[in-house]
Amino acid sequence: MLKSEKTKAFIIETVAPIFNKNGYSAMSLSKITLATGLTKGAIYGHFKNKEELAIEAFRYSVRRVFKDLNNKISLGKTPLNKLYQIASFYKDYYDYSKEFGGCPILNIGVDANNQKTGIVDLVRYYNHKILNQFSLLINDAKETNEIKKSTDSMMLAKRFFYMIEGAVYMSYIMEDNSYLIDVSNQMKIIISTDLEH
Repeated sequence: MLKSEKTKAFIIETVAPIFNKNGYSAMSLSKITLATGLTKGAIYGHFKNKEELAIEAFRYSVRRVFKDLNNKISLGKTPLNKLYQIASFYKDYYDYSKEFGGCPILNIGVDANNQKTGIVDLVRYYNHKILNQFSLLINDAKETNEIKKSTDSMMLAKRFFYMIEGAVYMSYIMEDNSYLIDVSNQMKIIISTDLEH
C-alpha cells in the first residue's frame, strides 16, 4: 500500500466511529483534523469534501459489520443453522457495535435522511443488500426442506430486520442490551416454532 493510500485508510478508520456517533451535520472539519492530527489540506488532499469522507467512513463501518456477520453466518452447516447464527450475532450486537459508535445503518441512516445528503441512497442500498441476503438464506432453507415452503422469504427478512433495528434503537436509547438479547431469542423462537417442519 502506498503512503497516500495508508493515509487515506487511516483517515477513514479514525473518523468512521466519530461520524457514526455524532452524525454528518455535527462532524466539523476541526473535529476531523483534531481526531486525525492532520491538517485541513491533508484531509482535502484525499477527499474532495466532507460528504465524500462521510460516505467512505460509512462504507468502512458497514463493511466491517457485514464481514463479521458473514463470518458468524458461515459457522452454520445448513441454511437453517445459518439463520440461527444471524440471531446469535445480534444477541451481542450492543457491546460489539459500541466500538465503532453504534449501528451504522441506524445512526447514519436516520442522520442522512434528516440532512437530505447523498449518503441516504447508500444506506438504502445496504438495507436492500441485508434484506436480500436474509431472504436468499431463507429461500435456501426452503430448498433444503428445513423450513416450510409457504414461508414468504422477503416478508420474513423484513420482519427480522425491523425487529433487529428496533432492538438496536431501544438498547442504545435505554443503555440496556436486554432488547437485543430478547430479539435474538424471539428470532430463534420464530424459526423453530413457525418455520421448521
